Amino acid sequence: MSGLFDGTPLERPVTCAVCGKTLDQCSCPRNDDGDVLLPKDQPVRIQSEKRKKGKIVTVVSGLDKSASDLNSILKELKKVCAAGGTMTDDKIEIQGDHTDKVIKVLTDRGYPIR
Repeated sequence: MSGLFDGTPLERPVTCAVCGKTLDQCSCPRNDDGDVLLPKDQPVRIQSEKRKKGKIVTVVSGLDKSASDLNSILKELKKVCAAGGTMTDDKIEIQGDHTDKVIKVLTDRGYPIR
């Protein structure tokens, strides 16, 4: 990507509008289009679903899979809830009814809960 005043003595690299670092040093979460997508801009929905044989699963949806590190979120939720879990498409599923614990973890990370 070319910078401001490209090819002139006043040339400056393009910087991130959020953190102010150059784009190659920026670590802001971005979506598939390359736009910055912060956790506060991703409303999350948490539901408890009853599955076959009466099993209850807590489902977290609304997270952007390219802007959010779903693997680390899943790992933390499994640890906090002391339960198994998995990712399906762009949803996280935790075994059991752990909505209160999941809400606490995600609000601590800055995600708004719907």
